[in-house]
Amino acid sequence: MTHSSSSSNAKGWQGQLHLIYGCDAEATKVQHCRAQAPLKVQRPFYPEGPEVCHSVMLHTAGGVVGGDLLSTDIQLQARSHVVLTTASANKIYRSNGREARQTIQIRVEPDAILEWLPQETIVFNQAIYRQDLTVELSPGASWLGWEITRFGRSARGETFVAGDWRSQTQVYRQGRPLWIDRQWLPGCPDTWHSPHGLAGCPVVGSFAWVGQAVTTELVAQARTLGQNQQGTGVTRLQQGMLCRYRGHSSREARQWFTQVWNLIRQAAWNRRACPPRVWQIF
Repeated sequence: MTHSSSSSNAKGWQGQLHLIYGCDAEATKVQHCRAQAPLKVQRPFYPEGPEVCHSVMLHTAGGVVGGDLLSTDIQLQARSHVVLTTASANKIYRSNGREARQTIQIRVEPDAILEWLPQETIVFNQAIYRQDLTVELSPGASWLGWEITRFGRSARGETFVAGDWRSQTQVYRQGRPLWIDRQWLPGCPDTWHSPHGLAGCPVVGSFAWVGQAVTTELVAQARTLGQNQQGTGVTRLQQGMLCRYRGHSSREARQWFTQVWNLIRQAAWNRRACPPRVWQIF
């Protein structure tokens, strides 16, 4: 592993993280790691045995501000299996007028599996933020990921009524789109209260499994797990499944998503969900 450091300047942080995972004798290992501040990755660990590598990404600056440009590039070589999460919630601070941007490029080679499970993102009022995540899947590969976003510091009574948030996720296989999801929330009272916006709910979440066909039974089971919560929905994709959450609790969203994650893991890989150790108990 190599790490290079850089200081923040008037243009913001220019952080980079490049990771390559490979499978050697049925063990998934980090083959290459290059990090530039404020991005960093902890030493991998193996709570499920050598086949599945758990990694934790860190943002050492504590939060993202206007002008920051963060770039992450991840490659999983054939047959590797990785669970990636973050050490804490990602905070997007109010902007000085400039956009903060994060770009994530992921390539998953044949029969490899990436489980992309970052902790929640908290978007402060007046933040301006854009995230672009692109996944390229090889034949037999799959990607499972979620995004849980809280708009405003709810505990302080803050709402997201000024600023701009954009998130784009694209998953391709051999150049053919499997799932493209573009979301945009301009911070204003209308979108905060509108039933077509947040409907007064500060937390939204998306959970997707892309790369394999999903049975109607699995979709029905995921719906049943979320039936006691308002603002949930499950959709069967051509090659996968999509769950949506809109409500008041990031903990509630993660509990449901974790249940669906466990459901998928057992059905597809005969493994139970193994929550990363950095997550708070819930």
